[in-house]
Order: sequence, then structure tokens, then C-alpha cells
Amino acid sequence: MTSTLAFHGAARTVTGSKYLLETAGERTLIDAGLFQGLKELRLLNWEDPPFQPQRLDRILLTHTHIDHIGFLPRLVRRGFDGPVLTTRATVDLARLLLLDSARLQEEDAAYANRKGFSRHRPAEPLYTERDAEAALRLLEVVDYDRWIEVGAGLHARFQNAGHILGSASIEMRLPTGSAERRLVFSGDIGRYGSPLHPDPEPLPDCDVLIVESTYGDRDHDTTPVDEQMRLAVHPTLESGGTVLVPAFAVGRTQQVVLVLRELMNGGRLPTVPIHIDSPMAVDATRIYSRHLDAEHVDAEIFADGRERLFPHDVQLHSSVDDSKRLNDLDGPRIIVSASGMLSGGRVLHHLVRLLPRRGNLVLMAGFQAAGTRGRKLLEGRRTLRVHGADIPVRAECVALHGLSAHGDRGELERWMTAAGARPNTVYV
Repeated sequence: MTSTLAFHGAARTVTGSKYLLETAGERTLIDAGLFQGLKELRLLNWEDPPFQPQRLDRILLTHTHIDHIGFLPRLVRRGFDGPVLTTRATVDLARLLLLDSARLQEEDAAYANRKGFSRHRPAEPLYTERDAEAALRLLEVVDYDRWIEVGAGLHARFQNAGHILGSASIEMRLPTGSAERRLVFSGDIGRYGSPLHPDPEPLPDCDVLIVESTYGDRDHDTTPVDEQMRLAVHPTLESGGTVLVPAFAVGRTQQVVLVLRELMNGGRLPTVPIHIDSPMAVDATRIYSRHLDAEHVDAEIFADGRERLFPHDVQLHSSVDDSKRLNDLDGPRIIVSASGMLSGGRVLHHLVRLLPRRGNLVLMAGFQAAGTRGRKLLEGRRTLRVHGADIPVRAECVALHGLSAHGDRGELERWMTAAGARPNTVYV
């Protein structure tokens, strides 16, 4: 029996993951990611996919980051109505991320209509909150480490990838006549010994491996994460400045606050207020608290996780008024706010206020895609375009690599070589 595998994203780029597996007359899409970063990539989201969404039998999701699930409402808008299988924690987080993504799409369209710069009259969103709600109704929970039949003779098993809460690699067994063919889709592979998340489960034996490569051509800084953060943050806090940490709401914010609080508790950083200024990050932290078990988080966190994820002096800011009050507060203090690549959200308002002032620090805590404001800052730009104005860059800008949720070259090799046998074919 012939099976085919096609790549419709995350090929020659690290964004927009979509892999179409056709076997036994059925079509399974693994991940439904939105293209992000460069304009030429983002424009791909508006093109019709090379497959017919209404002919898909099912979708399997490795985790809830937008470059893996953000195209799902678009597929639903175009006629997909089959089951979407993923882990329980991913289902919980998907409501946050997909509804937020839909709101941003609608806001962007409304802004384009007000300013009149869209080629379309009127400008329309890529998808709406109604599309996102329809997509969320299709989600079905799959337990880790349990084989399930997802189609005609097609079986799948989700294993913890250690990337973010609920992340998984997906092992699949395909019917091929008298034998089976084994495929593994890595999803995004996490770090070893990382704060908060467990180590990725080893790669099982397989015939074909599809593996991510976000950091496949480089190695992370081996300096311990807490020491990297201490060295970056300490001078700013000692001089009375403000540290702004643009951090992804899911996973990264929780890691950042965890490490900062432990540095302060251990006397290695001065104790200053920490503010989480992101409604999504606040909600995501609460979802993390519902999954404080050894299956989802690092065993040390599980032991006293609620106390460590919700320290008494970390201030959570959900409302707009709460966020605005931060404008009147001088340093030293730390503000953690989304988005992680400075693409939008409340962090931009803090950036406008803090970036022109010497003595402040913008600490990049994650991967910065080409074309994003975060990448431009790290490339040494002296001004940054925000809300239609060119903001002078006088604050210090530092990249913190130790908290990356992606395994680097060595860690990807470690994960791949853990299998008992070498795969026959590897797609990177």
C-alpha cells in the first residue's frame, strides 16, 4: 500500500508547520501552523493551501504554539470539519492562543480599514473569533503514551517532547500490507535539564523521522540559565533601572519568573517587584497550575509547584488599567510582558517608554525570527518603528539563550541517537 508525505510549511523555514500524510485513501494533516516573521512568509497564509481542507480526514497537533496551530481556524473557514487530536494540556492552552490570534486578525483588518492601506476593500481578517470557536469545538483529547487508532489501520501515539506544556512528538504506524511502517513527527523538541519542563521522551525506533531544526545549526550557551540571567539583570537593578522581558505567554513567562524568583530568594539578585503584564500569560500560568504533575512539568516543580509558580510578591496584571499603572512606577523592577518577538501587545507600550532611556534593559528571552522587532534590536538598530513612530534605542538590549524551549544541535542529536536503531530516512 502506497503512502505519501508532503511538506506544506516548515520547509526551508522554521515556521508554518503542516505535513500531509496520505495512506489507505485517507488524509491526515500533522500540525496546522501559521507562517510568521518575514512578510513574504506571512503572505503565504492568504494563499489557498495546496490541499483541499474539506477532504482532510483529521488533524493531529504536536503543541499549541501559533506556528503549529494558528492556521487551524483558516482551515475550518475553508471547510474542514474533522476531528483534531492532541493532548489535554494543548486543548486547554489552544483556547487562549487561537482566540487571541483571531482577535489580532480582526484588529489588524479593522486598523487597515481605518487607515486605508489594504489592497482589499474592505480588508478582511484571515479568520475570525467565530472561526476559532468552531475550530476549538473539533479538539479531542489524547493521552500521552497510549496507542490509538486514528484511521483505517493507522495508529498514533503522543509522547512528551519537553518543549512547552502539552507538547508532543507523534509516532505513527502505517498499514503497508503484511507489515507496518513507522513514522515519527518530532514536533518541537525541548531542552534537557530545562527549568519547568521535563526532558523530552527518547525517540522510538522508526523507519522515517521528520525532525525540527530551529536551532539545528548552532549550540546554545552552556552557561547555566540562572547565571546568564543574573549577569544580565543585576547591573540594571543595582542602578535603579527597569528590566523589560518580552516573553511568550505560554512557557517562557513561567520559566522567566521561576528563575528570577529563585535568584532573589537565594540572594543573588536584589529583591524587586516582578510584574506579569499579559492577560494571556496570567491565564496560561493558571493553566500550568492545573497540570502540576510529573507527566507535564519537571519533577522538582511538581513537588512544590504551586508555591513556586505563584510567588507571593509577583504581581499579575490582567486589566488595561492595571497595565497603565506600571507607567507611573520607577525602577528598580522587572516587567514580563508578551509578545516574545515584540510583534504586538502591551509590551510595545512599555518598549516606547523604556527603550529611549539609558539604564534600562530589554532582555530577549527567546528565539527572534527574521524581520521581527526583537531581531532588529539584537542586530543593533538605533531606532525601532513602533506605533508609527521611530523610537530611539538607548536602553541596553541583551539576548538570553539559556531559556530557549528548543533543543540545540547537540540536544537534537542526543534525542535522535537515543533510538535503538537508526531511521532509514530523516527529513529535517
